[in-house]
Amino acid sequence: MESLDPRVGKGWLMIVLAWLVLTASSVALGAERSPPTADHSKFEALQGPFSSAQEVTEACLGCHNEAANQIRETTHWNWTYDHPETGQQLGKRNVINSFCGMVVTNEPRCTSCHVGYGWTDMNQPPPSEDSAVDCLVCHDTTGDYWKFPTLAGLPTDKPREWPGGSGKMVNPPDLPRIAQNVGASDRQNCGSCHFYGGGGDGVKHGDLDSSLVNPPRSLDVHMSPDGLDFTCADCHSTWGHNVSGSRYQATAKDTLGIDVPGHTDLSRASCESCHGFEPHDKPKLNDHVDKLACQTCHVPEFARGGVPTKMWWDWSTAGRLDEDGNPITEYDESGHVSYLSTKGDFHHEENVVPHYAWFDGTVEYTLLEDELDLSGEPIEINHIDGSADDPASRIWPFKLMRGKQPFDTQLNTLLVTHVFGADDTSLWSNFNWPNALQAGSEMSGRPFSGEYDFVETKMYWPITHMVPPAEQALRCGSCHGAESRLAGIGGIYMPGHSGNAWLDRIGWLVVVMTLLGVLAHIAARVIFRGRKHS
Repeated sequence: MESLDPRVGKGWLMIVLAWLVLTASSVALGAERSPPTADHSKFEALQGPFSSAQEVTEACLGCHNEAANQIRETTHWNWTYDHPETGQQLGKRNVINSFCGMVVTNEPRCTSCHVGYGWTDMNQPPPSEDSAVDCLVCHDTTGDYWKFPTLAGLPTDKPREWPGGSGKMVNPPDLPRIAQNVGASDRQNCGSCHFYGGGGDGVKHGDLDSSLVNPPRSLDVHMSPDGLDFTCADCHSTWGHNVSGSRYQATAKDTLGIDVPGHTDLSRASCESCHGFEPHDKPKLNDHVDKLACQTCHVPEFARGGVPTKMWWDWSTAGRLDEDGNPITEYDESGHVSYLSTKGDFHHEENVVPHYAWFDGTVEYTLLEDELDLSGEPIEINHIDGSADDPASRIWPFKLMRGKQPFDTQLNTLLVTHVFGADDTSLWSNFNWPNALQAGSEMSGRPFSGEYDFVETKMYWPITHMVPPAEQALRCGSCHGAESRLAGIGGIYMPGHSGNAWLDRIGWLVVVMTLLGVLAHIAARVIFRGRKHS
C-alpha cells in the first residue's frame, strides 16, 4: 500500500473500513468478492417464459420496487446534464460530438445504448413506464444479453440478420436463463456501451475498449484479475443507481482526500479518494501532485490493449462510390478501416501519447445554436477550462480527437446530420448531403440555410483508465528533458527542459568565472612553487 494522507490517522484501519463501506468488497485486501445473498434461479417470478424483455423488468420490480424510480432520476436515463458552472444543458440528448454527430435524428440506432427500452425520439422525454427500464443490461452475468443495434434499446425478439448484408443471424436471448443469473455489474456490463461509443470498439474514448474486460496487469493494474480485479463500480461508486464521475464536470483536483466512514463523498471517482495526497514514498514526487494529475504520469499512453482508437474523422469525404455506384471500404497498412462511403476518412492509432493541458474539471460545449468563430480553426467542439494561475487546475492528459464536420456557411453554426434510417433522407441510404442535413435540421429544430461546407474540429476526452503498475509510470526525463512531453504548457518551469535567457547567461558567467579562478590559482601555485619564505 502506498503512503497515505497523514490526516487519516490510523490509516490502515480507516482504509479497511472505507473499502467495506464503499465497495462492499474485500478485493483491495486480496480476497474474493462477497458472495450474493440471493439465488435468483429459485425465484418463481423469474422462471419465465417471457415474451419480451419488459416482462423481465416487471418481474424484477416485484422485489426491487424502487429501482425504476431511482433509474429515472439518473443521467444514464435522462441523457441530460445541467452544468452547475456554465449553465449549459448538456448530456447525450443535447451535445454534438466529433463522431456520428448527435443522438437526435439518429434514433433508434444511438438509443441501443440507453438503459431502457423504446426511446425513439430525442425531442420527447424517455419512456415513463416502469417496464421500460432495462435491468438486464447492467446486471446480466452470462454475457449473452445483447441489445440489438437498431431497436432503440431492445434485444431482438426474432432471428435477425446482423450486420446487414452479412448473412449472419442473431437469435433472441434466453431471457429466463439470463434473468435467473443476474448479479452485480462488472466491466463487461458497463463496457457493452462505454467501450463501443462512436460506432465501434475503442473508437471514442481511447482509454476504454474491450481489452479492459479481462486486461493483463500491464494494461490496467486496477482492473486486471492479476491486479486488484476492480469492476467499474469500485471507483465509480453508486448511490440509488446514481454513478459517480462525469466528463462534463470532472473532479480535476480532489481536495478532500481519502474517503472514510462518516466523511464519504459519493460524487467522486478520483485517485485521491484511495491514495490520498501523498501517494509516493519519495517526498519530491509528492511535490508534483499539486500541479499534475495522477494520470499524467501514470497513464503514459492510451489505446495500449491492442484495440486502436480513432484520432481523425473527416466527414467531408463521405459519399464517394465506386464506378458501379457501390459503397467503398478501404484499409490502412495495419488493417484498420481508413475509408467508408458512409462515414468518410479515418485515422486510427495505438499506444498514443496524450495531449496535455491545464484542466479545472469544467467542460464547455459548442452547441447547435452557438455561432462559430471561423477565424480560430479548428473549432473546439468542447472547451476545457483551467490555467496555471488557477489553484483548482492541474495538468491532465487528453485524447485530442480531430476531424471535419458540416456547418452552415450562412448561419455559421454546426449542422447535425441524419445518418441512420431506412428513409430516403438518411446519408447512409442515399449519400446525399443536402437531404441529410436538411432532415437533420428539421428533426433537431434548428434552421438550415441550405448552404454548407465542412470545418475542421477538435474535441477533448480526459484520459483516466489503462493505468499500468507504478514501475511503468513515466520517468523524470519524459518531462525534464529536451524532448519534454509538457513542452508548450504555460505557467510551469521544468529543470532540464525550460530555459531562461538571463538565467542561462548568469549561469554560464558563474561557470566561466569559476574556471578562470581555478586557472589563476593553478598559475599562482606554479609561479610561486619554487620560492622559499624569507
